Formats: sequence, structure tokens, C-alpha cells
Amino acid sequence: MEMKNIIKYFLSLILFTILIINCNSSVSSVENPEWVKNLILKFETEPVGNPPQSIWQYEYKSQIVYYVPPQCCDEYSNLYDKNGELICVPDGGITGRGDGLCPDFFQDRKNEKLIWKDKRER
Repeated sequence: MEMKNIIKYFLSLILFTILIINCNSSVSSVENPEWVKNLILKFETEPVGNPPQSIWQYEYKSQIVYYVPPQCCDEYSNLYDKNGELICVPDGGITGRGDGLCPDFFQDRKNEKLIWKDKRER
């Protein structure tokens, strides 16, 4: 095999690898609403949480929703609709049961998808 073909082969292999890695990314900004992109940017400017901040997408009551888990102990989680409006607080707080407005969220949610997770080191 001549050198020119070897170089083409390795360049093709590198390009293919980059495409595969990008396709497997846990964050797809193309399909995320603008408010989710802005929330991610906000989280990236804040100190790293413990556990690291994350955003999850589910189907709940026949609609797409976004769940942001609590960062610690008695802090609240947030559940948003597709437009970024707060639906309820599913868990957290002193009782650990949130605001009580969506007590069936954890039982009825479907199609879990990690949208974003902070990968920075603490």
C-alpha cells in the first residue's frame, strides 16, 4: 500500500471516530429548547454541585417534561414543561416529597433521557 493511501485511510478512520463520538453525546443542543440551553449555560457558570447538576427528559402525562434533581439534602428538585414553565417540585424539601403537586411523577414517568450532566471535577 502506498503512503498516500495509508494517509487517506487513517484520516478516514479519524473522521469516522469523531462522527461516532459526536453521535453518542448525551447532550444534543439541536433538539433542546432554548430555555434548556440557557439553563445549561447557567449551571456551567456556577460552582460544581454535589452531586453534579443534571437535566433529564421524560414523558409524563402525555407531554415532554424536564426534571432537574436536587443538589443536596433538603433542596427541591424542579419539573418543567416543554416551555420551561415550572410544573411542580417532585421531591426534596424537609419531607422529601416536594410540593405535593405531582406525587405520581416517579411512578408514571417514561422514556428517560439524560439531556445534560456536569462533567467538571469538584
